[in-house]
Amino acid sequence: MAYRLTRIYTATGDKGTTALADGTRLAKDHPRIEALGVVDELNSQLGLLLAEEWPDTLRAQTGKIQHDLFDLGAELSLPGHSRLPITATERLVDWLEQLNAALPPLTEFILPGGCRAAALCHVTRAVCRRAERRLVVLNQQEIVSPQCLKYLNVLSDVLFVLSRTLNQQQECGDVLWRPSPKP
Repeated sequence: MAYRLTRIYTATGDKGTTALADGTRLAKDHPRIEALGVVDELNSQLGLLLAEEWPDTLRAQTGKIQHDLFDLGAELSLPGHSRLPITATERLVDWLEQLNAALPPLTEFILPGGCRAAALCHVTRAVCRRAERRLVVLNQQEIVSPQCLKYLNVLSDVLFVLSRTLNQQQECGDVLWRPSPKP
């Protein structure tokens, strides 16, 4: 199915509302629009992360996540319709287990950082957590697919482990937290 945007500026949102896929207009600060916006930001942050140089195997899996996030956004844009398949979360869990198995056990807290790609991955993880929180807020007012909530929860874990993987592959190492002495 081809989608074509022939007109980008419509002026229909100039008064602070925007349309869902079914034509329903909501205020731009409505929890559903806020959730959509943060999912879009998350996808954009993934795009920035993918602009970095890193292995094609990791890049291919991360590219699939961008498509999943578009499906998730489509589901948010059309309340009551399912778009994100259960297999998307299952794929994430499988990838998480593969990545984690190749890493040394984590015995200390780590700080966001390391190589540039890993640092960007940590930022992406933080945006993912925010998207998850926005879906939780929306879910308090309207029904949100449990699949969407689960997907974002698992994705943030994947991004954490992916950041460690990127640091390992760049021989950079994780940045360990060194707590300040107690006052």
